[in-house]
Amino acid sequence: MALDQKRKRQDACRWSSIITHHELDLTPLMHLLAVTIAALACCAAALNSDGVAFPPRSEIPEKRVAIIGAGAAGSSAAFHLASYANASGVPVNVTVFERNPYIGGRTTTVNAWNDPSMPVELGGSIFVSVNHILVNASRQFNLTSKSHQQRATDDDLELGVWDGKAFVLLMKTENSWWDYAKLFWKYGWAPLKANRLMKETVAKFLRLYDEPVFPWKSLNDAAEGVGLLEVTGVTGQQFLMTNKVGDKFAKEVVQASTRVNYASNLGLIHGLETMVCLATNGAMAVDGGNWQIFANMLKSSNSTVRLSTSVASIRKQPDNTYFLETQGETVVFDNIILAAPFQFSGLVIDPPLEHVPDQIPYVGLHVTLFASPHRLDPRAFNMALGKVVPQVVLTVLPEGEDHGSDPDGQGSPGFFSISIVDTGYNPHTGRSEHIYKIFSAQKVGPAFLGRILGIEDLETLVGNATAEQGIPVTPGGPITWIHQHFWHSYPYEYPRVTFEELQLDEGLWYTSGIESFISTMETSALMGKNVARLVVDQWVKIEKKGAKKADLEDCSHESKWLASEQRLGIHKEGGGEQRPLMAAM
Repeated sequence: MALDQKRKRQDACRWSSIITHHELDLTPLMHLLAVTIAALACCAAALNSDGVAFPPRSEIPEKRVAIIGAGAAGSSAAFHLASYANASGVPVNVTVFERNPYIGGRTTTVNAWNDPSMPVELGGSIFVSVNHILVNASRQFNLTSKSHQQRATDDDLELGVWDGKAFVLLMKTENSWWDYAKLFWKYGWAPLKANRLMKETVAKFLRLYDEPVFPWKSLNDAAEGVGLLEVTGVTGQQFLMTNKVGDKFAKEVVQASTRVNYASNLGLIHGLETMVCLATNGAMAVDGGNWQIFANMLKSSNSTVRLSTSVASIRKQPDNTYFLETQGETVVFDNIILAAPFQFSGLVIDPPLEHVPDQIPYVGLHVTLFASPHRLDPRAFNMALGKVVPQVVLTVLPEGEDHGSDPDGQGSPGFFSISIVDTGYNPHTGRSEHIYKIFSAQKVGPAFLGRILGIEDLETLVGNATAEQGIPVTPGGPITWIHQHFWHSYPYEYPRVTFEELQLDEGLWYTSGIESFISTMETSALMGKNVARLVVDQWVKIEKKGAKKADLEDCSHESKWLASEQRLGIHKEGGGEQRPLMAAM
């Protein structure tokens, strides 16, 4: 195939040269037409749909890509890299390195009571309807999604906002007209104003998915182009105030959302991430764990996935390839995508980067999952005995308490949130139990758990109890299973108007710069997709440039050959007989 195409190009070039070198008696106009036809003929045999010379797939060398990190960004990068490369006719070989023994990064599950039928999200719990990449992927891979709603009875309160002294807001499971009426009575037009502001902001963000903005080479330029820098450059408190959203609603409702989602008060988080916290319409999760989206992305991409493998160093070579070193092994790659925060990677990069990604502070979040037959004790929340505590307890700072720029702004409530995330049957006892999730700035202990469950001296329980992470667990006791984990969950989303570059060096790409812009599973996946497109576009550009140069050299060679024949006054026929050129014409 390649040889036939080359012969076609040579034939086209010969005829073009015949026209340009031997039709010297044409009028100037006809000669101009002849030259134009010659140029078109020379290139037509090798042009693709873009009008640029491009070699057949068999002639394009396979591109070797390493992706460091198998979380949302890395998995998405691999998935979209395979898709874009295939559409462009570029063969690609992708290897994904992940130091953890699982796929998904901060999106992972653990099994309650070590029962595989009871997975519980330890990290990223939900995605929403405007998360186009995750929604489309879950559908493409036929994953079962479930609505993210609590299993509440008719008498249950679904949500309460607690300030450490009292509940400032209580909501029933279903938002009835009466619930809305109470909201308007309490907060006026603020809920509508905040909702409208959220929709306007999300609409700007969604422009990042489509041309002409996508793909973007600079997050700074893209954010400025869609009008989001004025949103990231101020605090959530300032953004809401500027847009005349009532202060009471901001502190009691919006701040409750920023605390549960990003462990931050309104004075510490930028306006864009604040709006993200309000974009909860169509919240859903994949049955069995959201990590399955990313596992299927990697499987679909045909990438080689190496779990429990840390990358020690990457070293750029004179030919612009990279040596990537793991434990005792060195592999060569054409491109590397670092899909993890640089400051936690432990990577040695040689030669050193001209610009090293900033080391930004990350939230240290403690997550506690536990199972118990007990509901939360109303006395722990200053409620009368017999009252029902909401299934989801969010927190805000009480009136007069302000932690300013202190990142440890958990405050007097003592935690960010407590929620019942599921209810299931304990396989060891057969009884129904609640599975709780707690987000907190400090690790919770038995005294805290005993207080919220109404169990005195929990830490002194003996008998057949086993101390798991300092907390007594018994098959038939008040706590039957517990799992605690510490995450560097997301950056502190301080106001800012500059973000990390996507390309750290030639052939070396970075995805985590988007985390200080918006830190979600979806935005990490979007950055992975964006980088994948930029990488393939760069390959195509290089291949087209090289192929075009080769075609021009072929034409130049044929023109010189025919010019020599003209000077000799001969023309070679197909049978090998040589005749004077003018006679042959």
